[in-house]
Amino acid sequence: MPTCNQIRGRRRRSQPDNGGACWQDGCVKAFWVLPAAMVLLACSAGEPATAPQASVPTPTVAAAQTPSPSSMSPPHSATPTPKPTKTAKPPHPISVQALINKKYDGRNLKLGRLLGDYGAYKRYIITYRGDGLTISGVMNVPDGKGPFPVLVLNHGYIDPDTYFPGQGMPREHDYLARHGYVVLHTDYRGHASSDNDKNVDYELRLPYAVDTINAVKAVKSSKLRFLDKDRVGWLGRSMGGGVTLNALVAQPGLVDAAVIYASVSSMAADNWKQFYRPSEDRSRTNRRMARTYGLPDESPTFWRGASPRPYFDRVTEPLLVHHGIQDSTCPIRWSEATVKALKAAGKDVTFVRYRGEGHTFGRQWQRSIERTVSFFDKHLD
Repeated sequence: MPTCNQIRGRRRRSQPDNGGACWQDGCVKAFWVLPAAMVLLACSAGEPATAPQASVPTPTVAAAQTPSPSSMSPPHSATPTPKPTKTAKPPHPISVQALINKKYDGRNLKLGRLLGDYGAYKRYIITYRGDGLTISGVMNVPDGKGPFPVLVLNHGYIDPDTYFPGQGMPREHDYLARHGYVVLHTDYRGHASSDNDKNVDYELRLPYAVDTINAVKAVKSSKLRFLDKDRVGWLGRSMGGGVTLNALVAQPGLVDAAVIYASVSSMAADNWKQFYRPSEDRSRTNRRMARTYGLPDESPTFWRGASPRPYFDRVTEPLLVHHGIQDSTCPIRWSEATVKALKAAGKDVTFVRYRGEGHTFGRQWQRSIERTVSFFDKHLD
């Protein structure tokens, strides 16, 4: 005596939270017409394979009736149980892929107290919100009606214990503001009045890219009328060059162009060997790295995943790279390798070497900043 099977299946979604959704076929009822009788078969979950024996009286009929085609149901075929789909493995939280997957919420850009009037522009303290933090900074605003194009500046490494608001790149601040650009210098988390993050060194300073992305997001959502939200660029120096590269691959299309000076390497292992390994101040952080995700020689896959270079195919903005040939802090070979990888990925990159210049630039700085303004004038038009 046939029964109706209740088919259950489970399908897993691929979201990182491993949330799931269940589906269940309904119970299908079928009627079989017998030559001598019609018997209704009930459907129930968990019904045994063999029904209990019972004495069923058979009514007498004059003749066997042949059912009409319209009264016949097609044979029931059970829906096959779908195979569970593989759930994508979430990226390591300390990785460029994690930056790519992250949701950014930069907002609430506020103009604070006036720091000074420099004739062609005024300088203010600013704050904005993002990633659950309040980040501080400074902003130079040109005199005039505007709106003015905006450059978000990413500074190089300065000890957070001695850092003051807007420290780093004072020449760039002044020159760019005098040439009609709003300059927003973000202090990063843990600097000046920004909220702190004690894990940022352990996290290879990748959170600084979150801060500069949120700075741009805050500009674009701002109601300040002197900001031209459709013309925004990034400028980074030294460590800030690496911050800029990480931001470019994490959020392609967010800005219109970028410039980097004397940048750190686009491979995280190079930077660890140059700045972390020889540092007594980072010995505790290094031990924590070794204990958790491993140092570069032990975990090359992790360190590659924490680097922007493998993701250069995502970059969409034109990029100008400045580097001094005599730079001993960030060797020029780092920028050479970065530019080579960008060009191999088919990206729009301009590379300018400066003979006789070290890490901070001296007599050729003027030439470099003029090239920078021309580059931004062209791409932020």
